[in-house]
Amino acid sequence: MKKRGAMVVKEAVAVQKSAKQNVSVSELEAFQSVLGEAVERLHYPETVYELLKEPMRVLEVNIPVKMDDGTTKIFKGYRAQHNDAMGPTKGGIRFHPDVTADEVSALSGWMSLKCGITDLPYGGGKGGVICDPRTMSMRELERLSRAYVRAVSQIVGPSKDIPAPDMYTNAQIMAWMLDEYDHIREFDSPGFITGKPLALGGSKGRETATSRGLFYILQFIAEKKQMKLEEMRVIVQGFGNVGSYLAKYLYEAGAKVVGIADVMGGVYDENGLDIPYLMEKRDSFGAVTHLFENTITNQELLEKECDVLIPAALGGQITEENAPRLNCSIVVEAANGPTTTGGGKILKERGITVVPDVLANSGGVIVSYFEWVQNNQGYYWEEDLVDERLKAKMEASFQKVYQTAEAYKTDMRTAAYMVAVRRLAEACRLRGWID
Repeated sequence: MKKRGAMVVKEAVAVQKSAKQNVSVSELEAFQSVLGEAVERLHYPETVYELLKEPMRVLEVNIPVKMDDGTTKIFKGYRAQHNDAMGPTKGGIRFHPDVTADEVSALSGWMSLKCGITDLPYGGGKGGVICDPRTMSMRELERLSRAYVRAVSQIVGPSKDIPAPDMYTNAQIMAWMLDEYDHIREFDSPGFITGKPLALGGSKGRETATSRGLFYILQFIAEKKQMKLEEMRVIVQGFGNVGSYLAKYLYEAGAKVVGIADVMGGVYDENGLDIPYLMEKRDSFGAVTHLFENTITNQELLEKECDVLIPAALGGQITEENAPRLNCSIVVEAANGPTTTGGGKILKERGITVVPDVLANSGGVIVSYFEWVQNNQGYYWEEDLVDERLKAKMEASFQKVYQTAEAYKTDMRTAAYMVAVRRLAEACRLRGWID
């Protein structure tokens, strides 16, 4: 039975990988496309676009790791730093089979935008290692985590570039990375990395920050659309850390979560799913659909009827092919880059409101900033204070984007880019990088 389960996960990862390969090459192009539109709408010179369209640096490393069977395997890793005009770069590290240089470059750009939208003193960074943590032991993951830090240690640090968890990385991996960095630098540096365990200087509320921020965004957009949150029917595609906690908050608020998905498929019930039960039964990778006899594919779930669709898994899920068949009125992007350029155009033509990823999922970087501040102060906040300040940041950011969209008569994605580019361009101008 265990062997069969491993085979199912392996097959599901292969399908997921194949789907993602079709869109990964366009992630940087998608970022650049909307960036160009925002620069043009702001009547900024082309030098602004040229400066921001790509990261200022991308480091590629080969990482040798001793495996449990005694062999040495070489992993490919990356760290992209988009722009540090506003402050040190900041962004997660993902462990995934499909990590590419283009992907981390686009993600670092999106992180710069998130920091600009939310008024954080950071630029964007992002890292990744090509690996499949599902097939690795804890000892192998620890060796890989430490080796990655050694490989990039010259360009990261609490005032240079501050990593955090991302896809398939977690607080334990951040703890190993922190310990390795402290050994290299020979002093304690909790501000080097965020998303750490509480015992090592982590912040209360960090683990659920992205989900909590998304929940607030749903409250704000519901108010604008004169909808009641407790009457919403919601589909959450993805049941990892972000998707599962968001589903939990929605369930507790009275919303009806009618569909969820994991790497192996999806389940849909128009009467609503028992989210507390699913939270209890999910594994460490968010897999839960194996509990059901009747499942559907991720793509089928996206097209089911709901009020709000929340893609919270991989990028490139909403495309030109399936966008005409979506059966929702609002899309809130919990994942990074879940909507392709072509898919986004169709949603806009259909009048479907899209709350973009650079706004919607910024709760994680906001509370990472809070963690960094607490590390620098040596004074730690209670969770209610973290939550209060997170909500205030999310609301201010949402209002800026929504008002910009109305003022310029454009969609929220373009408006979000415009808000961020204004702040990025001003920081670059003041430093003398552009006229």
